[in-house]
Amino acid sequence: MFLLVVALLLFIAVHLIRVLAPGFRLAMIAKLGRAGWIVIQSLLSLATLALLVYAFGQARLVTGMLYTPPTGMAHLTATLMLVAMICLVAGLLPVGYISTKTKHPIVLAIKIWALSHLLSNGETASVLLFVAFLAWGVILRIALKKRARAGEIAPRPFRSGRFDIIAIVVGVVLWAAFIWKLHYWLIGVYPLVIG
Repeated sequence: MFLLVVALLLFIAVHLIRVLAPGFRLAMIAKLGRAGWIVIQSLLSLATLALLVYAFGQARLVTGMLYTPPTGMAHLTATLMLVAMICLVAGLLPVGYISTKTKHPIVLAIKIWALSHLLSNGETASVLLFVAFLAWGVILRIALKKRARAGEIAPRPFRSGRFDIIAIVVGVVLWAAFIWKLHYWLIGVYPLVIG
């Protein structure tokens, strides 16, 4: 469990460098160039993600249940994940109405993912993972709002509503793939047990 805590702290710290240590980030960009810094941060992101995946797998072997989720929570989680998948895809496409209304659809997708999984997972390691990601999403959203108010980032311009249609279609297909087999192949658990 200690390794999971360390992995979570490292992963989140790498992904919050702009928020936690903006001066360090700017110094590294000045020293390495923007492209060099992006490479370094990408490698750190991948390394901490790999450590997090390993640590989570190890923690699940030794931790017990913190709470037992109420009946039906898996179905609520699956429903919320449909919204999260659509938001995730919308955030990767040019701006449509979904991106305009949510402002930061990828961050929203992370928060929905974390919260929805807290509803259906009472295992201690899972709770720690999802609480950490939910907190990260909240901190990131607050930081993005502050940067927008300070004029550091401008909203991406609206392009077309057709990107919303694409986001919905691709999001539903991705969601269905996770429900069908992808979640089991990646995580080892079927999201819904029917029958």
